[in-house]
Amino acid sequence: MAEDARHVMVVTDADGVLLWREGSNRVRHRADALGFTEGVDWSEASVGTNAIGTALAEDAPVQVFAAEHFVRSHHVWTCTACPVHDPRTGELLGVVDVSGPAETIHPTTVALVGTAVKLAEASLWRQHESRLETLRGVAAPLLSGLRGGAGLVVDDHGWVAAVTGMPSIERVAVPRADLPLAVHGVGVCVPEPVPGGWLLRLADTRTLSLGLDLAARPPRAIVGGSTRWVHPLSTRHAELLVLLAYAGAAGMDAAALSVALYGDREHLVTVRAEMSRLRRSLGGLLLARPYRIAPEVEVAMPDPGEVALLRESSAPGIRGLATLRR
Repeated sequence: MAEDARHVMVVTDADGVLLWREGSNRVRHRADALGFTEGVDWSEASVGTNAIGTALAEDAPVQVFAAEHFVRSHHVWTCTACPVHDPRTGELLGVVDVSGPAETIHPTTVALVGTAVKLAEASLWRQHESRLETLRGVAAPLLSGLRGGAGLVVDDHGWVAAVTGMPSIERVAVPRADLPLAVHGVGVCVPEPVPGGWLLRLADTRTLSLGLDLAARPPRAIVGGSTRWVHPLSTRHAELLVLLAYAGAAGMDAAALSVALYGDREHLVTVRAEMSRLRRSLGGLLLARPYRIAPEVEVAMPDPGEVALLRESSAPGIRGLATLRR
């Protein structure tokens, strides 16, 4: 069908990088000349207005025709793209796009791409449920034999398959071997690998401490509990943790973090993406709606001198830190 319709279909990640491409051989050869091939960044920041980049920026289906493209050499193309979301979390995963010569434009292409996305999201959900169901078969004998009667079994992404002796939980941070894991409302757990996932047992201590070493390169989060572990941070993640440490129990929403980091409210998608990555690493230490450090975590306030160094090393600079006081 793609050969007859003179189209190619592509799939990108959430940054706009092409991961896969298939379709008409003749159109693919024309696309090669534009760099419309695997491994190339088609975000708005790289190539201006185009269906892929604009769909990511707007988080909505987009059809871009001919001279609506920013780059002149793209004016002979028509492109239709629709974002793909994680059906479990709503997180933006990437884009499905159908592109071809401008004369092949058709209004039903928007519905076609939207249907492809719905099928993809439904498939992701079925795979998720199938993995958890398989893991539940492993979990039953493990949980029944737990000393103390409390624990949970999760998959490699932190989704909970089964739980016993504690409140029901939907998801925890991604477990890592030999590192304690904070589970909000439960305490500190120690992960042990099992087929298809992890068994989490309650640790000897249920309290955690969080400190920030901002003078290190790269900056580090230092987490203490039954054991002590160090997590390297990007400069942006260090900035976010400093802001949340000073915000205290009140926390900050995405808009407030955007203003503090960038001086405006226009970077909500970027802030949410960064917080999502940070929460995958630190998990139960961080809560959402609003973003804040969990109340059971003892926070060592960042050293003002190190905060000043962090502010100076930031680009364009963390604006909100200038007004923070201990």
